[in-house]
Amino acid sequence: MARRRLAGEGGEFRGGPRGLFSGMGQYKYHVFVCTSGNTCPTQGSDAVHATLKRGAAAAGLKGLVRVNHAGCMNQCGHGPMVVVYPDDVWYAGVDVHGAERIVREHLVGGRVVEQYRHRAPPGDNKLVD
Repeated sequence: MARRRLAGEGGEFRGGPRGLFSGMGQYKYHVFVCTSGNTCPTQGSDAVHATLKRGAAAAGLKGLVRVNHAGCMNQCGHGPMVVVYPDDVWYAGVDVHGAERIVREHLVGGRVVEQYRHRAPPGDNKLVD
């Protein structure tokens, strides 16, 4: 019997009950929501996190998509911030409606939600401290 390739060993997918995805270990997507710092919590990041988490589960993505709270991403004033890996897509100004779209269009459909996409130079891009 041939050994199955692990994620990151080449190939796109390892079969099994849930399957593992290359470059990400256990999850197809790992989503981080800034819920700390000085600005994101005051801009509704807890509601965004809850919407993403509930939406992923409702879409049948439990075990395939992980949604986590994150610390400050040093983009203060652009938030709430959401980052989706392994795609390295950063979203800014995400509200509950935007979180619903990220679930539907990005996590389910594989398409970036350009309306919320954050394009900034590498590093800190704070509007406020």
